[in-house]
Amino acid sequence: MDLTQRASGVLLHVTSLPGPHGIGDFGPDAYRFVDWLASAGQRLWQWLPTTPIGPGNSPYQSVSAFAGSPLMVALEPLVERGWLRLDTVPDFDASRVDFGRIVPWRMDRLRDAFAGFERHALASDRAALAEWQAAQAHWLDDYTLFMALETAHGGQPWWTWDDGLRRRLKKPLAAARTQHAAEIAFWAWVQWCFDTQAAALKAYANARDVHLMGDLPIFIAHHSADCWARPELYYLDEQCQPTVVAGVPPDVFTALGQRWGNPLYRWDKMKKEDFAWWSARIRRAMDQADVFRIDHFRGFAGYYEIPASCPTAVEGTWKPGPGKALFEAIERALGPLPIIAEDLGLVTPDVIELLEATGFPRMKIVQFAFGDDGTHEFLPHNYDPNTVVYTGTHDNDTVRGWWATATPREREYACCYMACGEHDIHWGMIRAAANSVSNLAVFPLQDVLGLGPEHRMNLPGSLGDHNWSWRFGWEMLGAEPARVLGLITAAAGRGPFELLKLPA
Repeated sequence: MDLTQRASGVLLHVTSLPGPHGIGDFGPDAYRFVDWLASAGQRLWQWLPTTPIGPGNSPYQSVSAFAGSPLMVALEPLVERGWLRLDTVPDFDASRVDFGRIVPWRMDRLRDAFAGFERHALASDRAALAEWQAAQAHWLDDYTLFMALETAHGGQPWWTWDDGLRRRLKKPLAAARTQHAAEIAFWAWVQWCFDTQAAALKAYANARDVHLMGDLPIFIAHHSADCWARPELYYLDEQCQPTVVAGVPPDVFTALGQRWGNPLYRWDKMKKEDFAWWSARIRRAMDQADVFRIDHFRGFAGYYEIPASCPTAVEGTWKPGPGKALFEAIERALGPLPIIAEDLGLVTPDVIELLEATGFPRMKIVQFAFGDDGTHEFLPHNYDPNTVVYTGTHDNDTVRGWWATATPREREYACCYMACGEHDIHWGMIRAAANSVSNLAVFPLQDVLGLGPEHRMNLPGSLGDHNWSWRFGWEMLGAEPARVLGLITAAAGRGPFELLKLPA
């Protein structure tokens, strides 16, 4: 996708789609949503990370930076191929993902389908799987063995495994591959299903001029195939525990800062390999999406290092990141990079220098714009074209939720700026974003539908089943949101002008 193209789209994670099996996936509802986007003149569908979920059901704490989430594998195609029978389906909540019920039920169905594949697959299916495995072996071999060993160890983290497996000694690993061959085959088949379904959906979307935007977390999880496979690339001690971890320092919102706990990269080691791990990771992202956002991009300029012994982020220090050398190496390997930089938070001169050196578009959030005067950087009239404007992100409240907690001054300024009121604040903010000079504009579906704070996707720093669980129903959409969104984006030059249906 040409990031200089003037276009707009909708932020909706795959798991938030409707569907009969408890969580959104790559099934029929995903194709229906592409059709809805096209009808509304939208050219972009942004997802959150599609990697397997981790602690707290978060897609940002995955067991793999390369694998796809098994929960997104649609069951309907498996039924159609004759590999799975679905005689009964539990009565799942249509508005929320109940991960406690969904995860075991869907994993059991995938195991049933794999057994059906082994019994009934055509020779062409088996050949396609084998060809795909060979092409993905550079990450797949470690991931499938990791998952098989995690299963064998009852979900215990890799640093508690037997010494030979923890330290990846040659003979124990070879013995494990033989002992767990069936389990390894299952996990490889699941990833093949994910990739084939994701590729089919991408082709369908692209054929309708809808492009997919992925999301790439900057850090990986400690309990992950990535950290287990290449521990020398991270700051770990002899017991395989991080000596320093990732996070962000205290600010006006969090007195103790945020201690994320991810292991930090040994950038010196990665540089000696010409950042090959990163090139492989970016290549994988480019295979699955037309453009992708990198979360916490400022960490490449400078990252916050917290001693692992510190329970909060108070004691951290800033360290220099790899800078433009990283992206120069990736571009040498892959060519031009369709990257959007999530540069929210503390933007220092080194971050600005890196953004200018790479030329990646920055992000602007309209919700943040009304606390000061007309010079505020998040007010749409202050943008430049090489930006992506959002009404809000998955970590923000909905626009209506923002209104409910905004100060009287912020509300009054917003009403003056966008010529709207409480009843249409969401359309006012969408219109302001669409009319800006930013090349790309993205609106969370919750804002398009004018939904309140109970529909937000994530509340950072909080725990509970409300995070990452939101789903919409088709009854919420109707014809009006698509019609109005199409009019706004067409009038702003972001969608087909014919949607305006102007008289001759």
